[in-house]
Amino acid sequence: MNATVELQNETATNSRVNVTTRLLDATGNAVATTRQEVQLKGTSTKIITPALTITTPQLWSVDTPYLYTLRTTISSKGKITDQQEVRTGIRQLRFDAQQGFFLNGKSTKLKGVCMVHDAGVLGSAVPKSVWESRLRTLKEMGCNAIRACHNPHATEFLDVCDEQGFLVIAEAFDEWEYPKTKWIDGWNQTKKVKNGYAKYFPQWGATDLHDQVLRDRNHPSVIMWSIGNEIDFPNDPYSHPSLDSFANPQTFARYLPGNPDATGLKALAQQLANVVRTLDTTRPVTSGLASAYMSTEVGYAGVLDVSGYNYQENLYAQNHEKYPGQILYGSETGHRFEYWKAVTDNDYVMGQFLWTGFEYLGESFKWPQRHNPFGIIDLGGFFKTEAYFRQSLWSEKPMAWIGTWDTTVVEPSLYYLWDHHNALPHWNWSAGKNIRISGFTNCESMELLLNGRSLGVQQMSSFPDHVITWYVPYEKGQLKAIARNGGKVMAEYELNTTGAPAKLLAAHEQRVLKANRQDVTGVAVYIADDNNQRIYLSENKMTVQVTGPVKLLGLENANANDTSRYAGNSHHAFLGRMKVYVQALDQPGHATVTISSPGLKDAVVPLIIE
Repeated sequence: MNATVELQNETATNSRVNVTTRLLDATGNAVATTRQEVQLKGTSTKIITPALTITTPQLWSVDTPYLYTLRTTISSKGKITDQQEVRTGIRQLRFDAQQGFFLNGKSTKLKGVCMVHDAGVLGSAVPKSVWESRLRTLKEMGCNAIRACHNPHATEFLDVCDEQGFLVIAEAFDEWEYPKTKWIDGWNQTKKVKNGYAKYFPQWGATDLHDQVLRDRNHPSVIMWSIGNEIDFPNDPYSHPSLDSFANPQTFARYLPGNPDATGLKALAQQLANVVRTLDTTRPVTSGLASAYMSTEVGYAGVLDVSGYNYQENLYAQNHEKYPGQILYGSETGHRFEYWKAVTDNDYVMGQFLWTGFEYLGESFKWPQRHNPFGIIDLGGFFKTEAYFRQSLWSEKPMAWIGTWDTTVVEPSLYYLWDHHNALPHWNWSAGKNIRISGFTNCESMELLLNGRSLGVQQMSSFPDHVITWYVPYEKGQLKAIARNGGKVMAEYELNTTGAPAKLLAAHEQRVLKANRQDVTGVAVYIADDNNQRIYLSENKMTVQVTGPVKLLGLENANANDTSRYAGNSHHAFLGRMKVYVQALDQPGHATVTISSPGLKDAVVPLIIE
């Protein structure tokens, strides 16, 4: 393997230096070393490429994300003048138009989500420990890939992806030379403006992309560079006569000759792709295409090494036949099972990236909604119904989950791409009401028991939508699901009729924090009855007080229609829960987080700051 080292002589005097490059394993031992004497002219820069030989490398992967450290030391006359360290990993990537994606020679489907760079109440200044928690949640769901959209994400985010083993598409832009529509009074409503990055793209586009690749190219988690998201959205702003021959799946747009000509996308894409390829030849260039049809017609898609299709599963088969050399994947997709089947049923489709992994600020509907609700995990980091369904598709760890439906409720058509499993994890209904039960599992069968009586065993193979279903007249007590492979019990899940709210329960992500004014712990708080059963539909008001060397950073209830102040110390629960973020200060000691609610027993969480 070769390293690239850029040396800069900041003095006006010629200098002779020794450059030592070491590759250190996870224990700090050098597994490869090179030394080179370099002559530098005054006020000059020189790039060298020392070769490092490692015979039996530990490969980085999603299951074993092994990291090395590359240490470069510059010395002159026996004294060290500078030293830099960078973490990296060793892995092999292969992209094939017929067989999909391979990591270290192993065929791997990208089980991906799109991630927007915010964490609800914390905004975009997300502490690393919060990213660690969020990505652990994605791992639990079975996710192995992230599309970091639609702008460069923080280095700390990529550090965590390296450490936990995620495959990342690093994306640069959401618009190029022309601005897109921005909605003022709600997503896809009426008031709109055209402000955006397009104002700066002519001067800064190539520079920003250059800096992003240079900053992030040592991260083993990064497997592709995306030069844009939906730059080709039909008539927002680009148009082309090809739109008259094919209806775009998102807009059903038709050619508007007064709009910018989409044929200009090819030249711009080529400029940006050249920026990437000058700095990194080890990863492909991609883009999330809103109209793969139009972009292929005008040559934009042909510039890309890999083509991302946003919500265009219907084009996979015909485009694969028409353009057999095009490598493709679902760069942005809805959550429905049929979209995942389009991946698993076709070797040539590398994977999919759901919109979105977590709910995010922005793209909300009309006031008072404050954030977008389409994530499969909410702003507090709690699984929504769709996350359990996704876990049944993606996770290899045996799981079972059941939710209950009011059969008289009709799904809003708005959610046709997203929440098609609106089952609720509670068992509190009116006596005798007919309830639909949805069972999610990655096992072969599931048995349902009501107060110990079996309501039958269902085989997953009998349900083509991957949802096992029962219809049950409501009876209070316990509803229990048992998932099996063959006759062996693999996982269980139960819902119980709950009583009145009586207490608060709290669970912290980490009890010991570093006294560095950066470390953060999340505390999940639940409303429960006297039997410690969580009450899903409760919305009691909670107040948080902290003592000791910590700071209350924020409260997140993930209720899109709650307009309470983010900076306050009191919120109503939503779906029976809330997340509390507490940050360590710079003094060691003991701290306490107390969560209270009128009429309920407090939850008290002790923390150690060291």
